[in-house]
Amino acid sequence: MTSEMARLTVVFKVAARRSKEVVAALRFLMATTRLEPGCRNCGVWIDSDSAVRYLEEWATEIDLREHVRGERFASLLSVIESVEEPPLVQFDFVATSRGLDYVAEVRGRLAPDASSS
Repeated sequence: MTSEMARLTVVFKVAARRSKEVVAALRFLMATTRLEPGCRNCGVWIDSDSAVRYLEEWATEIDLREHVRGERFASLLSVIESVEEPPLVQFDFVATSRGLDYVAEVRGRLAPDASSS
C-alpha cells in the first residue's frame, strides 16, 4: 500500500426528475466527508450531459481506505443503490504530481537541437 493521492469519482445517470434528489443527498454527505482526516476536496455537480457527478479527493490511499470502511461511505453506497441505473464508480490513485517544471522538461526535449543547425 502506498501513500499516493487517491480520488473517487461516481457518475450517476438519473432521470431529470431524480437529479435534484440525488444531488441533495450527496450534498448532505459532503458536509461531513469534508471534515474527515485526509479529505482534500469533495464536490457534486450536474454536467452538461445531465449526469450527476460526485468527486472525493484524498491526501493518501490510506485516508481513502479509512473512509471506505466508515459509516459515511455506507451512506454513499445507499445513494448508489437507490438509483435505477448502476453508476460508474472509479477509484484513481496518483503517485506524483508536477507543475510547470514538467512542461519545461517535455518542451525542452521537443525543441530542435541548436547544435545540429
